[in-house]
Amino acid sequence: MRLMDDTSVEVINVSRRAFLGTMSAVGLVLAVGCSPRTGTADPPKYGADSMPHGAVDNPLVFVAIGTDGVVTIICHRAEMGQGVRTSLPMVVADELEADWQRVRVQQAPADEERFGNQDTDGSRSVRHFFAPMRRCGAAARTMLEQAAATQWGVPIEEVAAVNHEVVHAGTNRRLGYGQLATAASRLPVPTDETLRLKAPSQFRYIGKGEVRLVDGPDMVTGRAIYGIDSVLDDMLYAVVARPPVYGGKVVSYDASATLKVPNVVRVIEIPGTPPPSEFQPLGGVAVIARNTWAAIKGREALKITWQDGPNAAYDSTTYRAALEQSARAPGEVVRNQGDVAAAMSSAARRVQAEYYIPHMAQTPMEPPAATARIVDGRCEVWTATQAAQATRDRVSKRLGLPFDHVTVHVTLLGGGFGRKSKPDYVVEAALLSQAMNGTPVKVTWTREDDVQHGYYHTVSVEHLEAGLDAAGKPVAWLHRSVAPSIRSIFGPDPQHEAPFERGMGLVNVPFGIPNLRVENPAAEAHARIGWYRSVSNIPHAFAIQSFVAELAAAAGRDPKDYLLELIGPAQRIDPRTMSDSWNYTESPTLYPFDTGRLRRVIETVAKQADWGRKLPAGQGLGIAGHYSFVTYVAAVVQVAVNAKGELSIPRVDVALDCGPQVNPERVRSQIEGACVMGVGNALSSQITFKAGRVEQSNFNNYEVARINVAPRDIRVHLIASDFDVPLGGVGEPGVPPIAPALCNAIFAATGKRIRSLPIRDQLGASQPPANASTS
Repeated sequence: MRLMDDTSVEVINVSRRAFLGTMSAVGLVLAVGCSPRTGTADPPKYGADSMPHGAVDNPLVFVAIGTDGVVTIICHRAEMGQGVRTSLPMVVADELEADWQRVRVQQAPADEERFGNQDTDGSRSVRHFFAPMRRCGAAARTMLEQAAATQWGVPIEEVAAVNHEVVHAGTNRRLGYGQLATAASRLPVPTDETLRLKAPSQFRYIGKGEVRLVDGPDMVTGRAIYGIDSVLDDMLYAVVARPPVYGGKVVSYDASATLKVPNVVRVIEIPGTPPPSEFQPLGGVAVIARNTWAAIKGREALKITWQDGPNAAYDSTTYRAALEQSARAPGEVVRNQGDVAAAMSSAARRVQAEYYIPHMAQTPMEPPAATARIVDGRCEVWTATQAAQATRDRVSKRLGLPFDHVTVHVTLLGGGFGRKSKPDYVVEAALLSQAMNGTPVKVTWTREDDVQHGYYHTVSVEHLEAGLDAAGKPVAWLHRSVAPSIRSIFGPDPQHEAPFERGMGLVNVPFGIPNLRVENPAAEAHARIGWYRSVSNIPHAFAIQSFVAELAAAAGRDPKDYLLELIGPAQRIDPRTMSDSWNYTESPTLYPFDTGRLRRVIETVAKQADWGRKLPAGQGLGIAGHYSFVTYVAAVVQVAVNAKGELSIPRVDVALDCGPQVNPERVRSQIEGACVMGVGNALSSQITFKAGRVEQSNFNNYEVARINVAPRDIRVHLIASDFDVPLGGVGEPGVPPIAPALCNAIFAATGKRIRSLPIRDQLGASQPPANASTS
């Protein structure tokens, strides 16, 4: 093992087969199978237990100790920059009392029966596996202590593991982990009830923020292996010409010119899957070549006649008008309290506004790519995937192979943001390898493929109305949200948001308004709708937090004070009383909606940003707060807009209460990244359709935030928390409040309301203010 400095470890990327093949040289081989614990079927399951295959905490699955003392810890979640290959092994190592210099990390293959749930999305990895990984480390530590106590003939109470050794208190005798490995491997795993977990004051790594990203050195020196980097002997390379319209198919194609392109080997048609296509390929024509460039040039030479199918008329402008029409009429009632109609009719003043959020694409810097090989009826895949088990399952079913004949090796992900939860690109590679008699084939999506054939963030219109009393306080609230649902890719289009989408800030509004009604009019899907970082929290937070600022302006109040007044006093609300039965799969008892915590992040960020300070002309501050993924976030954005309408962002402050921060360095990094992504969402990102086709193609016209528009100064303020508070998510909650805080800041600086994203050129001098409709 190559030792680095005192805060680095080596990360190993090898196959499961290769890992098991090296285990004969180690002593404590904590690497035999274990099924997750299950309880009775009657009580509802929450958290990790509610997920497929639940959680596994057995050290026999996750830990191996060599006779040389090197500890290998398996990470079963996918690494895409969030630091999970550091954070979860770090938790194990802390409870294990392992010396971090002598730890190495290994990526698990797809095997949920063995490792527990591996679906890396929903800001769940640390939230769901912090406790199981603590128990895993503590159990391994206990086995080592028992082995030492047995060897010395003393009670286990007289020994303790300390920094990679077990020490006898009475004699100061010491045995290293490597010396104890063989004996410890023969002991039974202690039950959870007998484990002695560390007190937080004893943590060496957890909560300190001093452990560097284990993949960091490889990432910055070019040694890291992503899915797109996979190379096998005799490998062929492929790109696919896919239908330009969702639901379209090939009528005919002429590959004669393609086959004349040097290094092109073969042209193969991939059958498509009619909507709803779930995670299956769109179909099309694949060009297989001896290098990716030849495959791309061969694809350019293809002559294909397409049948566009049922979505050929999809047009973003027309569809927006249809959404707006739906939003202005009653829809399915998803939350109702009091009598909104009566309160509206008697209100001293009424305010209404509509907000529009377009489709967006995840566009991870590493586009989708996968390599597949089939040997003796067994398929192996190397890919960057957030959904290892789903990938294995879809490949198995599409190839007609037994599930246990498919192996998925999970590489580093060059970004995911939800796109790599859908393994259509992996199925393409497996089908092409099968067509080539098992020869390894790598499928690479170009940026154009990624932008034009992906799974898109939903498009929505959010219609809000409020009735104010004479003092400007809301007595009635009506919100209609109209958006196609992610569920449309899994079955018949429901044309309404699913409970999990509604639970992302739509129905669970914590405001103390006596008459409150939320409706969800119908919206038909015409594109593949998929997860996008923070999902439906984006439109709901944008609309609600923008509208609150509009109400504050209508009432002549400070936006921060008005928002806090709406939230009201600190209280813990059962989310089910707000028509939220989902609650991010967490227990409503353990994770109530805590308005005190929401107030705290708003008050904290306002204080840290010096809210209310006087700014030069053309500058302003905006504020927004939001609850998502059982975490509370608030942001203050400072903007400057010059006479030409050019916008810059001198500073953003973000306050975060995610409960205990297991790895504060990664928490800060995630919030900083979320801030930049939220700015890009607000300023420039937009997917539009014409004649069923995506109009954007690459970063020249699908714009993400670049360094010239990124905030110059991002300050993250973490709310301290004891470890007896349940953990919240981190990867996604930083995104939703950024767009409304930014647009509220623009109003403070210019007097112009932004209700339609992206902002782009709406700040030009000729652009008139967009004021709320009041009566």
